[in-house]
Amino acid sequence: MTPKQLDGSSKTAALLSSGLPESHASFSGRPFYFFARPRYTFLMTTHDFDRWCRSILEIDALSSIDDSLNGIQVDRGPGALRRVAFAVDACAETIRRAREAGAELLFVHHGLFWGKPARIAGALRERLKMLLDADMALYACHLPLDKHPELGNNAVLARLLGLEGLEPFGGYHGVKLGYKGRFREPVTLEEALLRILPDGSAPRTLIPRGPERLTTAAVMSGGAPFEVFEAIDAGVDLYVTGEGSHSIYHAVLESRTTFLAAGHYATETHGVRALAERLALETGLETRFIDAPTGL
Repeated sequence: MTPKQLDGSSKTAALLSSGLPESHASFSGRPFYFFARPRYTFLMTTHDFDRWCRSILEIDALSSIDDSLNGIQVDRGPGALRRVAFAVDACAETIRRAREAGAELLFVHHGLFWGKPARIAGALRERLKMLLDADMALYACHLPLDKHPELGNNAVLARLLGLEGLEPFGGYHGVKLGYKGRFREPVTLEEALLRILPDGSAPRTLIPRGPERLTTAAVMSGGAPFEVFEAIDAGVDLYVTGEGSHSIYHAVLESRTTFLAAGHYATETHGVRALAERLALETGLETRFIDAPTGL
């Protein structure tokens, strides 16, 4: 069965659909927002979904270093899932749009609970009320979705850049979440920018200090500005992350590594999109990616 058309970059579609029949992904250049309908079905509850995620992502293995409460954060009543929404952030907008789409579960990279007790008041209370009123589960996965070697944010970023000979990069509490590698052919900074931000949007921070023709790069999505020091020490030409920091400016300026912060949100849509497609193709569930950019 052919899915409805998927919106976004055709190059991203090819990357996310690597090894899958071409008919499973087509894009039209608009923001990525889709229903994917695969060829077969499988009844799945929220706890089946949790087991499926844990069979793919290192949720238990990374629990000691991840502040996120990964897994089911809010459960729903009994019954099979038919439709799962995916988003980067759990917020009122994504919950509302998932509810309007008829989703029984919302999967996010950034959930509601982060390593310490939270008072159920204010915005958190309203978000939880929206979930409970809709009988919609919330599932979060943070670092395991950054790290996955195929579906993870960093793996997809590295493929978008066209890096080869990938090696783990970017130690976080002793675990390397990112990747570094070499371009097949040297590229200009402008070419690298278009691969990371194909819509032509401006990066959040750019400090161009690398050579005119870039041969190596390292990537670590989201808020990882300080890993640029590791990139500098490794002699990498280009370091790509989501956010910048005042604290790294002079060190980068005095180095031969270009620093590119493409946006926390922009660098962390890839994992949820890729997992949404994998879920649809493997289980028969309908999946929808909800694009709610922050501009940051």
